[in-house]
Amino acid sequence: MNLTGKTVLVTGADGFIGSHLTEMLLAEGCKIKALSQYNSFNNWGWLEQIEGLSEIEVLSGDIRDPHYCRHITKGVDVVFHLAALIAIPYSYIAPTSYVDTNVTGTLNICQAALDNGCEKIIHTSTSEVYGTALYVPIDEKHPIQPQSPYSASKIGADNMAMSFYNAFDLAVATARPFNTYGPRQSARAVIPTIISQIANGAAEIQVGDLSPTRDFNYVIDTCRGFIAIAKSDKAVGETINIGSNFEISIKETFELIKKTMNADVDFVIDPQRIRPGKSEVQRLWCDNKKINALTGFVPEFTIESGIKETVEWFTNPANLSHYKSNIYNV
Repeated sequence: MNLTGKTVLVTGADGFIGSHLTEMLLAEGCKIKALSQYNSFNNWGWLEQIEGLSEIEVLSGDIRDPHYCRHITKGVDVVFHLAALIAIPYSYIAPTSYVDTNVTGTLNICQAALDNGCEKIIHTSTSEVYGTALYVPIDEKHPIQPQSPYSASKIGADNMAMSFYNAFDLAVATARPFNTYGPRQSARAVIPTIISQIANGAAEIQVGDLSPTRDFNYVIDTCRGFIAIAKSDKAVGETINIGSNFEISIKETFELIKKTMNADVDFVIDPQRIRPGKSEVQRLWCDNKKINALTGFVPEFTIESGIKETVEWFTNPANLSHYKSNIYNV
């Protein structure tokens, strides 16, 4: 599929990955409808910061409303469905909201896309659905393990989206990114929380468990993966990992950030950042052979180059001012 000239809806466009994807789709020549979650402040989240804001149609609403979803998908060719609740700690205390947004919201978007004849929908999954790796690298055939209410809700959302492919022939492709990082990410995530604390002058950095490993991916590469999947006709009906096929521990990531920022700091374990024992995902390492075979996608950023770009963005005072690094936000 050639995306140039297509009318594209991005749900969750006001968020971290969504705002970057919106910028990249503009560069592809798409006509963009960008969904920002409705709020009475008329705030469009990170869309406020993107280049080309005047060229997109910003919509304010909520995917939990099926009537609204039907309204915004009219005349849309391709839907990139990123809107979701994603914070794992908050899912422990508000699990119903995750089902409402992630499962029912996905149902609403799929039904609306089907009713309005959308050509394709790219549904967003997460590597969290795999749980702690039973083997590595993790390919798309790896068993699914719900180790948090968040991951359970995304498993439900993934299955809901795929059911529309199987039952109604809706052209669904599921993108399953591994751990994405970069500019605009919430300081709830480990890389921004380390960088923002150092940038604000903290000598002791509050962290959680440093032993797990992750397959970190710079946000530009993740968005390139989304677009590659959207362009590939072979991706329809498939679930596709987006990752780097590179594993690094949180402790090693902490040391890399220290080195990049030339910072003489140490870490202290903050108990509130520790997940319940059976809920912590200890190991994630992506097998990215499938996305390469279907689309030719390969990552462009190494962990070193991605961390450098992220540090440069967060250490800009104008950007750092958006964060309360002294407060842990679940």
